[in-house]
Amino acid sequence: SNGTITCKILGKKECEARGMGAYLGVARGSETEPQFIHLTYKPRKGDINSKVAVVGKGLLFDTGGYNIKTAMMELMKFDCGGSAATLGAARAVGQLAPEGVECHFLVAACENMINDRAVVPSDILTASNGKTIEVINTDAEGRLTLADALVYADKEVGAERIIELSTLTGAMMVSLGKEICGFFTTDDDLAKELEDVSKKTGDKSWRMPMAKEYNDQLKSKVADMTNCGTRYGGAITAALFLENFVSKKKPFAHIDIAGPVWSDKTGATGFGAKLVTEWVTRQGQLKKEETEEEKKKD
Repeated sequence: SNGTITCKILGKKECEARGMGAYLGVARGSETEPQFIHLTYKPRKGDINSKVAVVGKGLLFDTGGYNIKTAMMELMKFDCGGSAATLGAARAVGQLAPEGVECHFLVAACENMINDRAVVPSDILTASNGKTIEVINTDAEGRLTLADALVYADKEVGAERIIELSTLTGAMMVSLGKEICGFFTTDDDLAKELEDVSKKTGDKSWRMPMAKEYNDQLKSKVADMTNCGTRYGGAITAALFLENFVSKKKPFAHIDIAGPVWSDKTGATGFGAKLVTEWVTRQGQLKKEETEEEKKKD
């Protein structure tokens, strides 16, 4: 990266100091300690017009926890597909060295395993923004790790815009198959950007609805929310869950890449890396153009 990328790794104690109870709750079932990866890209020269963050789901293996998987467990090494896309994009961005943008690449890496300390259904976890989460299903663990990663991107990094990639739900594969990812955002400008970037890179995507009425599925009697809803609309309720961990007015997109990240014929596809790279490289110029337009109006 010629010095454009720096790396910081937060261990278990540093994550505990930040109150990352959702992420650490998932990680405590494994003998391998969690590692929170933070790569920062800054251009070698010029002003920084935009600070953005890319969050990738990093479940290095997912047994399902005590709600153990009864199928496809042998493929669960691909549950880190979001982090693979994120780290692959970081490498590409470092080589391309786009000007005007500072980007933070974040991965809350861990495993979802089973031992005498692992989370069980009915446990309540507290995320780093103070939100409490009733664990209904231990196999809905990715969103728990992402919750604390999103709070970190929002509050500690101070990113102005955030996108997140994850192999989050089987429901997305049922909806769009294995060639197309679905993305969720309430920000129309960000949606248009992702649609354009998708066409440019060939990483096919489709905008999905953020049906607020489905929030009823996440209601809990004993916590601020549950970690999953019913079997119906599961990809939507996952996106609605993640919204709780980013400031309401901040542009944010959740991208579910569960389908296209893996090919039964060839294995891992690297899906999402091109999409993220293109999106990041555009951010500095995009913000510059927006600033110039505002000056013209004044």
